[in-house]
Amino acid sequence: MAALTPGFRSRRRAPGDRLPPGQFLTEGFPVLSAGPTPAVATDRWRFTLTTETGDQHVWTWPQLTALPQADVTTDLHCVTRWSKFDTRWRGVSLDMLLDGVDTEARYAWVESYGGYTTNMPLADLRNGRAWIAHTYDGRPLPAEHGGPARLLVPHLYLWKSAKWVSGIRLRINDQQGFWESLGYHAYGDPWREQRTWGD
Repeated sequence: MAALTPGFRSRRRAPGDRLPPGQFLTEGFPVLSAGPTPAVATDRWRFTLTTETGDQHVWTWPQLTALPQADVTTDLHCVTRWSKFDTRWRGVSLDMLLDGVDTEARYAWVESYGGYTTNMPLADLRNGRAWIAHTYDGRPLPAEHGGPARLLVPHLYLWKSAKWVSGIRLRINDQQGFWESLGYHAYGDPWREQRTWGD
């Protein structure tokens, strides 16, 4: 697989640096997508959590936004080697959506409007590590960045934070998502530079 680089300039890392190895700091917020941007109106938006037994838990937009909201300030790291510090989000913790869900699943298969998918261990969505984010920098999340809502899993490379999220299927066994099936790493830890299958 070809190297993943957008051509940003590097800077040296200092001890205790927030910048993972191989990353370049950007002030902008590059827009990268696997396909066209879907138009998803909030009046028809649904988020469906499906367990391994087929039980479904569904939230409409008013139901999601009525849940307790979390404000999150976090760094983002893209597999194409850019990083952005101190991004500000608002959304609903996955802990809130998973609370009371009866499951023995170990993996999550994430689905998006437009057909995009990605996968990760279910543990990476728990314990205050993931959110359904609908607000960025104090404003409704723009469509080009995944609005009306995207998954936010900032401790992994950004392709795991699926834009235009529509649901999560809980699975006993792992299943590769879109980029994972094309050579991206199954997990995607920026600090271990897990970009491709061989990393």
